[in-house]
Amino acid sequence: MLEAWRKSRRVVHAHCDLPCGVYDPAQARIEAESVKAIQEKYQASEDPAFRTRALAIKEERAELVKHHLWVLWTDYFKPEHLEKYPQLHELFWNATKEAGLAKKSEDPAQGQKLLDLIDEIAKIFWETKAA
Repeated sequence: MLEAWRKSRRVVHAHCDLPCGVYDPAQARIEAESVKAIQEKYQASEDPAFRTRALAIKEERAELVKHHLWVLWTDYFKPEHLEKYPQLHELFWNATKEAGLAKKSEDPAQGQKLLDLIDEIAKIFWETKAA
């Protein structure tokens, strides 16, 4: 009798570990905006001390972009999203690779490319939230 009571009478599926409101691509975008801004400031400066600090900060921000993207990819997006948006895997692959390149690049055009990829992810994200 105890065993029967412990068994679930119905199957419940949760979309995510916490309420979905905790996920937002804006976190990755804010860090990517910092990366691009640092790339621009780096280009505008000739001060070696400033440039050294800028590179260190940019590398930290680029790592945070990767972190926030992977949290979205691994915790928010589910197989049903991939079915509806088959480009998601490649999009996340390219965005995280671009964030890795941001660690090495001082070119603001590269930072803009990262922002554009994050914007594509955000568009899909908000479409899934509306569904």
